[in-house]
Order: sequence, then C-alpha cells, then structure tokens
Amino acid sequence: MQPPPPAPFSLRNMQLADLKTIGTIDRLAYPTPTRESLFRHELSDNKMAHYQVLVEQRIVVGFAGFWLIGDEIHVSTIAVHPEQQGRGLGELLFLNILLQAYDHPACLVTLEVRRSNLPAQKLYEKYQFVVVGERRGYYRDTGEDALLMTVTPLDGRYHQFLIAQQTALYERLQTEA
Repeated sequence: MQPPPPAPFSLRNMQLADLKTIGTIDRLAYPTPTRESLFRHELSDNKMAHYQVLVEQRIVVGFAGFWLIGDEIHVSTIAVHPEQQGRGLGELLFLNILLQAYDHPACLVTLEVRRSNLPAQKLYEKYQFVVVGERRGYYRDTGEDALLMTVTPLDGRYHQFLIAQQTALYERLQTEA
C-alpha cells in the first residue's frame, strides 16, 4: 500500500458520476477528445481497464487510466486540466500508475506518445522509459506518428527508484500547496 498524496490532493477510482468533468478535461487537454461512451464502457464493461481521478479540494483536476493485459500495463491516458498543468500533477498520476504495477503484478509498462509531445516524452524518460518502436499515422486527428515507449524490468531496484521519486514529488507538492 502506497502513501496517499499530500493534502489537498487525493486519488480515487474514477466513477460514472465523474464522466462530465472527465469529458471537460479531456476536451481541453487533447485535440481529439475521447467519447463519453468509451469512458462509460471502460468503467462498466472493460475488466482490463483501471482509471483514477486526481482530486484537489473535492474538485477533479486530472485523470489517468491503464489496461492490465496479462502481465503488462498499458497506459491508456493521462490528462490534467490545462489550468492545473505545470504543477507536477501529471507526474503524480503517472507515478501512481507505475506504483500500481507492483500491486497486480506486472512485468512491464508500455505507452504511446505523440512524436511532437516533447514534455510528455521528457517525463517518461525521467522514469526510465525508452523508445522501442513507432506507430506510423497512429493519431487519426493529425496522422501524427506515435512513439512506443516501455520500461522493464519492474524489479525491486526500479520500485525503490519510484519510491524515491514519489517522496521528492510529494515534498514538492506539499511546499507548493
């Protein structure tokens, strides 16, 4: 069990009641938002899907999701309301997914990221993800390629690295709150 984020932040499982807020954040954060019906399906019918929301003083400010496919975690989405970006909240959501990998357990984590999304790539590289391939024309809205990134192995050394990152991030969030 991992420690909760510092006040005023909390993480909890996404609920159907969150979909309106999630839709708003998704529309503001991404050029092509996810349909509400897809989120509804993920929460209600997809046993592989795991979604959480980040709450600040009872207001949802971000969300993240992954699919557990066998012993692999595939990060499906991370979004933070644009007015809240740059505060380390996306990192908090991402780090939480990585730590959850040890609860399932998983042996690797994968994700796709837009080739042009350099801030996200920098974050993933900070957490030791490497590019292992690309998906040409992956994003239908622009035809942009996606980089396929992964981290492995999820061993004890990597877990200790994550705990150290979590401690540093929590301290930073606490001093900025």
